[in-house]
Amino acid sequence: MGRVTGRVCIVTGAARGIGRAIGEALLDEGAKVCFADIDGDGAAGVAEQNRSRLNGQAGNVTSAQVDVANRDAVRAMIAHTVETFGRLDVKFNNAGVNRPMNFMNVTEDNWNFIMGVNGLGCLIGMQEAARQMIAQGGGGKIINTASIASRQGFDNVAPYCASKFAVVSLTQSGARDLAKHDITVTGFAPGVVATEMWEQVDRDLMDIGAASRPGQAMEEFSAEILRGRVAKPKDITGTTTFLASEDSDYMTGQIVMIDGGMTLV
Repeated sequence: MGRVTGRVCIVTGAARGIGRAIGEALLDEGAKVCFADIDGDGAAGVAEQNRSRLNGQAGNVTSAQVDVANRDAVRAMIAHTVETFGRLDVKFNNAGVNRPMNFMNVTEDNWNFIMGVNGLGCLIGMQEAARQMIAQGGGGKIINTASIASRQGFDNVAPYCASKFAVVSLTQSGARDLAKHDITVTGFAPGVVATEMWEQVDRDLMDIGAASRPGQAMEEFSAEILRGRVAKPKDITGTTTFLASEDSDYMTGQIVMIDGGMTLV
């Protein structure tokens, strides 16, 4: 028996990177998982690969295309999951975007794009998951992806930092409001993780002159990591599965740092 056997989970931003790793780790410990992403084909491909991997438990996997900043799309994703598996127990609001821009060059479009996905998308995901959990009864768990950028501001990703500070605040606000329904709200804050998103950020930082060569940004960001290396997605999933399990039932309103000692707060 795994820590999350039988639990129905949705993971957004799950076509790649941390989101995919979260979903696969949940499957490995017995959960039923909807891999959701704005890249619907990518999410479907990940789901199909996991059906093949699971063999006899292939029925534990589904996928959905979703724009997390679109409430109707989020409702459709949840409805699909409930129709497929019967309920919703755990919702990971993991989808996120970054588009580096030097502080004095940040535009309204840049701000609105990042805050729309990372901030509003988190709020909508929390609200709609909670509505389903309240309607079905029995409580539930909502888990949000923050970042080391939720603990301090960086000069060339200011909107991203603001959006992740917002995730921390939303986690606390949701925890206070939803406790009466036996719904816990927690989050986790990764540091530097070797994923496709970091590869894109690395290219973007070079484009705006914040780095002069490939890999420089990751090297500089990770130089102070006490564990001596950047994270891999699997370094994150032990904690995320814990947060989805009954082992964390007495936790709510908290953000767990998983950054190898990069920030000590």
